[in-house]
Amino acid sequence: MRAVIIAGPKQTDIEHVTIPEPGPGEVRVRLEGSGVCGSNLPAWQGRPWFQYPTEPGSPGHEGWGTVDAIGNGVTGLTIGDRVAALSHRAFAEYDIATADTVVPLPDNLSGRYFPGEPLGCAVNIYRRSGIEAGQSVVIVGIGFLGAILTRLISRAGARVIAISRRPFALQIAQEMGADVTLPLDDHHRIVRDVQQLTRGQGADRVIEAVGSQWPLDLAGELTRVRGRLIIAGYHQDGPRQINMQLWNWRGLDVVNAHEREASVYIDGIRGAVEAVASGVLNPSRLYTHTFPLDQLDQAFAIMEERPNGFLKALVLP
Repeated sequence: MRAVIIAGPKQTDIEHVTIPEPGPGEVRVRLEGSGVCGSNLPAWQGRPWFQYPTEPGSPGHEGWGTVDAIGNGVTGLTIGDRVAALSHRAFAEYDIATADTVVPLPDNLSGRYFPGEPLGCAVNIYRRSGIEAGQSVVIVGIGFLGAILTRLISRAGARVIAISRRPFALQIAQEMGADVTLPLDDHHRIVRDVQQLTRGQGADRVIEAVGSQWPLDLAGELTRVRGRLIIAGYHQDGPRQINMQLWNWRGLDVVNAHEREASVYIDGIRGAVEAVASGVLNPSRLYTHTFPLDQLDQAFAIMEERPNGFLKALVLP
């Protein structure tokens, strides 16, 4: 099979490797595609803590496809089942996953892209945010994750204030149900605007979904006294400083909404499958760019640049 390796900083190659065989409790998935995650960028950019070349297919983890081989002891899955998989070498034509980390996709999702991990991640962030009808919710950063959250939160009856630097992203936020959109440009103006929109109180919930220092600082200032600040951005490029004086004085609840337990990831993916299958959520508009395996470099480059018009890249074998 063909699989991508990251040979060095900003350099991917295609290797031909043996198709893996599933062991006990595992299934093999013939991949239809994989999403390209922001957490993959540091490996491609060449952060000093990575070693090269990477394993074939790594670090792709947003794959979906069809079960085509089953290991001993697996029950509840059959060859031909279409699934979303929480695997770790999905930049390839096949990958292996444990049976308890794949989620079957219903027939009404046939033929549709389904990168389960990021969709499930959004569902889990939504659940941990403690959203209630009538609350004011600020989302700082409208990429794929922020757009999905906008839809889920607006459906729950909360008032969504979406903030992003790109006009295209703000348009998407409006389509997904945002009540107000603001450009992510001037710190003090944004604080004033949100204060006016929340009658001087600040927002009940603020979700930071950018992953850099300034939006994190801004998110803290936008959260009301005894409000909840949810950190959903990928802060993987180095340490951060926080205004602990402000956080302490306001008595903020601070939630790091990143999950690391596979069972929680899978529960979120199941929630995403239900939401998409029922029509509550339609992420199709958000898959803005697709690439073949041998153009993964281009997918990473456009994700790094994040031009107007980009939200989510998929790699399709």
